[in-house]
Amino acid sequence: MVIVLALILPLVSAPRRVPAEIQAALPAPRSSLAPIVRQALPDRTRTQPETARQAPLGKIEQSLGTELLAEIPAKEIGKRLDRYVAGRSATVTAMVKDLATGRLYRYHPGERLITASSAKVQILMALLLKTPWKKLPADVRHDAEMMIRYSDNHAADRLWLRVGGAAGFTKAGRTFGLKHTQGVPGDCVDLYCWGITRTSVDDQIRLMQALVSGKSPLKTKDRDQVLKLMGEVIDGQNWGIGVAACEGDRVAVKNGWLKRVSTKLWATISVGLIRGDGHDYAIAVLTEGSPEVGYGIATVEGVTKRIMQSFRKCRD
Repeated sequence: MVIVLALILPLVSAPRRVPAEIQAALPAPRSSLAPIVRQALPDRTRTQPETARQAPLGKIEQSLGTELLAEIPAKEIGKRLDRYVAGRSATVTAMVKDLATGRLYRYHPGERLITASSAKVQILMALLLKTPWKKLPADVRHDAEMMIRYSDNHAADRLWLRVGGAAGFTKAGRTFGLKHTQGVPGDCVDLYCWGITRTSVDDQIRLMQALVSGKSPLKTKDRDQVLKLMGEVIDGQNWGIGVAACEGDRVAVKNGWLKRVSTKLWATISVGLIRGDGHDYAIAVLTEGSPEVGYGIATVEGVTKRIMQSFRKCRD
């Protein structure tokens, strides 16, 4: 059993008294953010931001209806992000893929950062690989809703055990084509260690693609159920990749945030899909090293906007 010295405060919807130091960490929100996960992570030397790297892209000029799609200007986006990230105290990795056309952009894809509560999407998808949604007991469906919509940690723990813990989580990831995401066994004080799972943006995009692809191991109704819950995340937890949505778009998102007790620095993550105008944009932005959660949220949203402006422009 792996023991991680940590203190985790669950994200739940039930009323509870939030310590003053946690309240002080909350950003000035659109609406109040739920109590924050606080967890110790192993110290590691922070990787210095690398020069933006992208997979080679052939020239993309293809028609989708009457729309002519140009090649993604990877170097331009990389310089834009380098300037932005250089002024902020965080390690960043990000990826956007237009699932309708295959156009994509990666920023620092070699980084392996933690999932925090965004791991809960994979927990639910692992659950549905074993049992379709309609055959799950009512209490299990309730746990799934609480885990995704309210980011309830104890509901996640119960479902973690149901999917087989770290081994079941990792096995499900392999089924979905994940290469860099492996569950962490053991206890992290009063919760299991799913929150310190390290992952890559490529894996997170593969997971999002599995929610809309007809070739997904998940059946259509189960994929739709996951997307439904991700589209109903409560106010205060629906920040992140949706900042780039246009009017009429549908956003499915799962965010994560936790604080290293040892360094007092935050990991802030947003993964999901923006769906509109015949396109599904899979987006993953992972950061570590922010001085406070609001700062991390601003970084995630700043990175998202700076990438997405090269993928699309919202209509007036």
